[in-house]
Amino acid sequence: MAKQTWLITGVSSGFGRSMTTQLLAAGNTVIGTVRNTTKVQDLIDDYPDTFICETLDVTDVPAIHRLVDRLAATHNIDVLVNNAGYGLFGAAEELGDQDVDKIIATDLTGSIQMIRSVLPYMRAQNHGRIIQISSYGGQVAYPGNSMYHAAKFGIEGFCESVAQEVAAFNIGVTIVEPGGARTEFRYGSAQVANLMPAYDDNPAHAFLAMLDPANGLAPGDPQRMAARIIESVDQTPAPLHMVLGSDAREKTIARLQERLAEYQSEADLAASTNFPVGD
Repeated sequence: MAKQTWLITGVSSGFGRSMTTQLLAAGNTVIGTVRNTTKVQDLIDDYPDTFICETLDVTDVPAIHRLVDRLAATHNIDVLVNNAGYGLFGAAEELGDQDVDKIIATDLTGSIQMIRSVLPYMRAQNHGRIIQISSYGGQVAYPGNSMYHAAKFGIEGFCESVAQEVAAFNIGVTIVEPGGARTEFRYGSAQVANLMPAYDDNPAHAFLAMLDPANGLAPGDPQRMAARIIESVDQTPAPLHMVLGSDAREKTIARLQERLAEYQSEADLAASTNFPVGD
């Protein structure tokens, strides 16, 4: 892979951190955004010429536009990776209004605005790659995770549309759908709503077992997943969907098969709402 400049949001942990360390070790330039520089001070020290650390809250839309405009004045951004985000668990009824607004602003709107900000510059340079970190939770929904699924289903629809809009400008879009991975997303940064006793014996609280490491760790290796994401940039055309983890692949295929069977069973129902032929 030729040396490139990558703009990655949320590089203090998880996939963002793993990708950044691998890219820097290979001689690439990484512009990494964080909310607090403390966790990446080692990268700042070790790669003073190729790691550019920027403080950004992706819920601050004007700040996103200002940052990208400033960076684009001195750098060609070859790859954007939308990685910043978090998980929110709890039944829909257990979530507060602020919980709903915050996760949409972070996991959905923040990604949309990052993509919108870089597109004019990628179009002008006639190349670019957008990598959206989603989840197989952008295809498969579970109880107790409604707002996370709302954000991921939403960003996948946005990216599928944008991919068709920008292909003519040599810009590729890849939606990454990891399964469970041993990152802070599950074992550190996940947020839990104010749980109600009414849901204690409900599937909406099944996530509590998943978040407890004592019940077994997730199978996904963040370093291997990061390596596969980096390698995808060399694929032409860009893969639109990239599922990582055999667990994610199996569950996604099963859900898509269920969905297809459901739609196929509704042929008569769908046709019953058309005007009669000839009318």
